[in-house]
Amino acid sequence: MRKRPLIALAAGVAAAGAATFAYSSLIERNLFTLRRFDVPVLEPDAEPLRILHISDLHMMPDQRRKQAWVAALAGTDPDLVVVTGDNMADPAALPGVLRALDPFLSLPGAFVFGSNDYTGPVWGNPLRYILPGEREYVRGTGLPYEDLRAAFVDAGWSDLNNARTVIKAGGRSIELVGVDDPHIDQDDYPSVAGPIAGGADLHIGVTHTPASRVLDAMAADGFALLLAGHTHGGQVCVPGYGALTTNCDLPHNMAKGLHRWPDSDAWLHVSAGLGTHPTAPIRFACRPEASVLTLIPR
Repeated sequence: MRKRPLIALAAGVAAAGAATFAYSSLIERNLFTLRRFDVPVLEPDAEPLRILHISDLHMMPDQRRKQAWVAALAGTDPDLVVVTGDNMADPAALPGVLRALDPFLSLPGAFVFGSNDYTGPVWGNPLRYILPGEREYVRGTGLPYEDLRAAFVDAGWSDLNNARTVIKAGGRSIELVGVDDPHIDQDDYPSVAGPIAGGADLHIGVTHTPASRVLDAMAADGFALLLAGHTHGGQVCVPGYGALTTNCDLPHNMAKGLHRWPDSDAWLHVSAGLGTHPTAPIRFACRPEASVLTLIPR
């Protein structure tokens, strides 16, 4: 007789687990959400400027719903579009990425790449992201990153992979600096480092992975707003606690959203991104997102 309560408990736990997995894999990972933040980085009396921050699409060829949702963000009327990498998850995904971003290619834009722009996913145990210890990065199938780069650059977007430039957007002069993905040690900030340009109205640093070595250096050079992705906001979070991992040295409480970067005057926005790694197609307590950052006077 005593076995019956234990059997019932085990059955209840199994049912709850199955329901949670079904929700996170079938529902929440498709609940695309637009976040909005006001960022006080402009000079007094300056007109607001809108930045659309898109990250971690991890696009698969058949994800037409995601593509349509991203394209519809054109209705936010951004002054500048910044894409912080990990756009593709399959060698055939490039047309889908360009379909999603096509409405923005006529606007001022800038981009950096993440590791999953260069190579595709490798199947493995998703628990490796929360287990302690160093993990060797394993490269998968090559992706058409040069074709993606050419499409962006031909549209007039700035390639910020270890690069620095000044562009015009929203009637302002904006200095941009960026690095290639620190997650795979492609970053070379020293090659573009230096104090911010005095003649620009705004200074923005861009990276896929929010590695502290990069963010510290950008903030020290005077860049007022830092943009990153990579973390997926933790992807699977604990309600009331938050992210279990950021897959880098970023503190867990900064896994997504807008924060002051410690010991600096810079603001950091980390996008939780719009996709998932195909080997772990779930999200829990962490909806996929894009963000509109409205820059306002300090």
